[in-house]
Amino acid sequence: MPEPSTIRLDKLLDHPAVIDAVADVNLELKERIAYQPPVCDVFKSDFTTLVTDPQYQFEIDKEAHRQLSHIIANTVQRVEGSDDAADDVKKNYRKARNIGIVFSGGPSPGGHNVIAGLFDAAKKINPQTRIFGFLMGPDGIIDGDHMELTHEQVDQYRNVGGFTMIKTGRTKIDDRKKMNLSRETCKQLELDALVVVGGDDSNTNAAFLAQNMFEDGVQVIGVPKTIDGDIQVRDAQGKVLCAMSFGFHTAARAFSQAIANLCTDASSDVKYWHVCKVMGRVASHLALEVALQTHANITLIGEDLADYVDYARLENAEKAGVVDYTAYGMTLRHLSRVICDAILERSTVGKNYGVLVLPEGVLEFINEIQVFIIKLNTIIGNYNKMHDRDFHTAFPTLDDKLEYLRRLVRGIRKDVSYNVWNARDDELFNDIPEFFQEGLLTERDSHGNFQFSQVKTEKVILDLVKDYLGILKEKGHYKVGIQDAQFVKTMQKGGLDPERYGPILFENWKQARYLMIKKTIISKKTLKTALVKSGFLGDDEPIPAPIDKIFEQSVPKFKTQTHFYGYDGRGSDPTRFDCTYTYNLGLTVFSLIANGATGQMAGILNLEQDFSRWRPIGIPIAPLMHLEERKGKLELVLEKSIVDVNSPAFRVVKTFRDKWLAATPEEDHYRHPGPIRFAGNSEENRPITLLLNAMERDLSSPDEKAAE
Repeated sequence: MPEPSTIRLDKLLDHPAVIDAVADVNLELKERIAYQPPVCDVFKSDFTTLVTDPQYQFEIDKEAHRQLSHIIANTVQRVEGSDDAADDVKKNYRKARNIGIVFSGGPSPGGHNVIAGLFDAAKKINPQTRIFGFLMGPDGIIDGDHMELTHEQVDQYRNVGGFTMIKTGRTKIDDRKKMNLSRETCKQLELDALVVVGGDDSNTNAAFLAQNMFEDGVQVIGVPKTIDGDIQVRDAQGKVLCAMSFGFHTAARAFSQAIANLCTDASSDVKYWHVCKVMGRVASHLALEVALQTHANITLIGEDLADYVDYARLENAEKAGVVDYTAYGMTLRHLSRVICDAILERSTVGKNYGVLVLPEGVLEFINEIQVFIIKLNTIIGNYNKMHDRDFHTAFPTLDDKLEYLRRLVRGIRKDVSYNVWNARDDELFNDIPEFFQEGLLTERDSHGNFQFSQVKTEKVILDLVKDYLGILKEKGHYKVGIQDAQFVKTMQKGGLDPERYGPILFENWKQARYLMIKKTIISKKTLKTALVKSGFLGDDEPIPAPIDKIFEQSVPKFKTQTHFYGYDGRGSDPTRFDCTYTYNLGLTVFSLIANGATGQMAGILNLEQDFSRWRPIGIPIAPLMHLEERKGKLELVLEKSIVDVNSPAFRVVKTFRDKWLAATPEEDHYRHPGPIRFAGNSEENRPITLLLNAMERDLSSPDEKAAE
């Protein structure tokens, strides 16, 4: 037993090396906080101005025109630098202002730099300007809960992840009472402007705040935030205004590093399939970027599944003189077959391991599941509108909910939903595993959306995969290939002639580098029968040890490890790309405010290009809004951007699917992006999807470029 330490604890704790080792702030964090992101050229001037850019056009929704009349005529505005201005312009630009800022929705790496950019620009122009941070998200505006930000507070969080400085929340200012309370808070603080940092719903909120506070003289500016990458704004002609929301690059890099580590583990331990679910409820942008970053063996893209057409079924239906509507859209069962086929292909070359990546919302792109979700959303929404108690309070258990659905089928409950749910729906729903039934009936989020993150998507798919692999195994189709040299070595070591036994055991003897045990040999019993029938073994003799060993190696053991990547990525410290992007977004916000804009979203053009070509702009929010069903009724919202299956990024991934599956004897093609870091110059400086999608313009003809 070691001798107890004779060093006094107080001396140990007071030692500089110990203090430094256990400090909250380490050397890398100090370097990160001290980093000063570069600024776009326009911000190096004494002043900035806003210039309307007429090349961008929008198709205005009539309802947006009616509800957002004060800001519907907004246009795209370029931020331009100026070293001189008229005296009245200078005076207005330099006046002291009160500006509020709020984070809305989940954290996204880089948010603190939006505050830092805004704070630095505002204080540089007029040190008397006050910046107020609303605490805990929009609730802070409604309740008047805020704090005035200081240099010390802002400096503490520069280039650091999370929304820790002022926290965040998911409340929506979506009714008259909340709006009036918010207006009252702004009046009490004498705010000149309010900045809303959030996703599509939050920027929708920003538009309505701008409309309602227009006559109060309070400017409202939005900032595009979401790790999902589903805020990608284009005009009516498809011209890009916002190529990527901030935080996406960081989250994708964080997920990719972890998944690349699993690729290394899989190819080292050679016994697990790692199943990785990544955030992305509505769009598969993160899964697509992870595929490009890691070259995982299988990556499911929801938008691709939604476009699936089973041409074989169509052909069979045509021959039968009927129309098979189920041939359009991927089914759960077919999806499980696609995954099984890929697993089988790898196993034939001895690779009974791999990495599968899927977006958390992949089930939303499965036709049969989407029908259930739409119907159940309608039923739940209708119930909540018609009754004092909400659906989940009235029917707390799964049995209660299922009984309510059965009553709808039987016509016992004559409410507004009784025609929505029919006997066929009830029959199909009862075939779904109980845990998935519970998932489909789980409580919707605050926006009325089905919460895919609460459903074990990977379990739904893996259960089907395991069932089908079991069937294939029983039929002798699912086996692990045995390397020919390994077989020869094992047999010779055991004193047996591989040339004699090879034709008996393998269906492709001498035809391939990896040998496949015959389909008829599916057990020790059938193996012995084959040996006895061939005259190599007596009825009472045991199977020779070398052959027994080879057989055991050919029997696949489908072992999985499941992982979810979401909260870890959105809490990551931002990449240099996101640090620079968000800091310049903050500077853009101040330019929009100082030049009198409202109802605009801060943006940066040319993100895919060298930083010297970045161009700050103001994007009008109201012209982007359209009617969409939410909670059973039509509401004005910003449209989420999904993966375009015709985009260069997706087409590249689709092209390399077979290569990255690596169902060949050669090594896998895993890619290792490395950790997010601030030191060195080798870190990738922007998302790969951004670079690839920009190629569409770069490789277009001169006439097409001129037209743009």
